[in-house]
Amino acid sequence: MTMSFTTKEKQLLEDQKNHEEICIKKYSDYAKLATDPQLSQLFTTHAQMEQEHYNTITQLLNGQVPVGATQCGGQGGQSTGSFLSQGKSETVSKSDKDLCTDILMTEKYISGAYNTAIFEFRDPKVRDVLNHIQKEEQKHGEAVFQYMQSKGMYSAQ
Repeated sequence: MTMSFTTKEKQLLEDQKNHEEICIKKYSDYAKLATDPQLSQLFTTHAQMEQEHYNTITQLLNGQVPVGATQCGGQGGQSTGSFLSQGKSETVSKSDKDLCTDILMTEKYISGAYNTAIFEFRDPKVRDVLNHIQKEEQKHGEAVFQYMQSKGMYSAQ
């Protein structure tokens, strides 16, 4: 069954698709710029997951609810890294801190944009798909936060 969307719903999906495209670019670029190999790997993993989000939104825009789009696959439903065992005594690159700060702000913004979109959709299946993506975005932010905190870049006080 092909879905039809209101003009507003289509615009919200287009906005989210654009946001995902920016996330893919940032994570991919930042993976190359990061000086810490652990951070580079985190960014690479998130870039791949953002590509999955982009593909899901594209499918929605084509009128299809993706099969399994609300199932937690891979590391999407869990934090994508545990950094709590890492010592804070390492030298932290200022550029790595800047990359983390920027991507954390991006994830906060995008999660909020998904929150707004979820409330605007009539179809509960689409709402579930968007809610699943939002949860994965929150997990991306959590993983970046954990990395930053483990390296002494972020104090949650």
